[in-house]
Amino acid sequence: MSKIVLAIGGNAIIKEGQKGTIEEQQQNIYESCEPVLGLIEEGNTVVITHGNGPQVGNTLIKSKMAESVVPSYPLDVCDAETQGNLGYLIQQAFNNKMVERKINKTVATVVTQAIVSKEDPAFENPTKPIGPFYSKEEMEEIVKQENLTFIEDSGRGYRRVVPSPKPIKIVEKEAIEALLNKDITVITAGGGGIPVVEENGKLEGVAAVIDKDFASALLAAEINADYLFILTGVEQVAIHFGTPNQQNLFEMTVDEAIRYMEEGHFPKGSMGPKIEAAIMFLNKGGKNVIITSIDKLQDALQGKTGTRVIL
Repeated sequence: MSKIVLAIGGNAIIKEGQKGTIEEQQQNIYESCEPVLGLIEEGNTVVITHGNGPQVGNTLIKSKMAESVVPSYPLDVCDAETQGNLGYLIQQAFNNKMVERKINKTVATVVTQAIVSKEDPAFENPTKPIGPFYSKEEMEEIVKQENLTFIEDSGRGYRRVVPSPKPIKIVEKEAIEALLNKDITVITAGGGGIPVVEENGKLEGVAAVIDKDFASALLAAEINADYLFILTGVEQVAIHFGTPNQQNLFEMTVDEAIRYMEEGHFPKGSMGPKIEAAIMFLNKGGKNVIITSIDKLQDALQGKTGTRVIL
């Protein structure tokens, strides 16, 4: 049986058009459980990672609206808070589904920190929009009080942008491996992990966010996973996406993936990071990486669909 890391997007937990109520998130997570449970029933060791973009955005909005009443949280604490919230919801959903299907296994969530480098160029060029939209006047007032960076976002207002550095080490790797060795299904690296910097062995949170696909690729390599599944909204990666010339890809080499990226087929805000993460996993010694939608998980594992990236 195989050790499998599954990276689930935060937008699968709050879908487009939804408010993001707990009930909506629970329902979406329950729906996502089924294909994954099939892998667990077959005896595979499964690690689940997940995004938290919409959830962190909501937490920042709540923090902003309540700042006259209670102290606001820094971004790394917001990352940790949403990791815990989502880990709880996912953990409970899997537990309940396992009870229904008489799967005798334990599920545990690991609040995960990911070390980033202070020298990462992302800190010199923040690009990741987070949190609420502000008017120009509101943005200018915030900038007077805090050293934050904002961008104008597609005519909808101004949003804060933060660095998105690459992770270089998963702090809780040994704890995750200890749980896997006990045959426990692990939920970890939520939202890409909490970004921290290390100095003389001590850790400190930083105001940044890590792409969950990069953290998932790093984790999968560090725990020697047999498969990394990067789950997204489409069954297969495509070039010329959304045009009459769209071509779905069943397999592509790393060289082809790099060429397609250079040709602009994989935008930075959507498929681009997934392709880069797939390449990262392979370059770190990973064996199998497949990009597909969660409902096609089983078919992709059997080689019927999905997009495999190979060396």
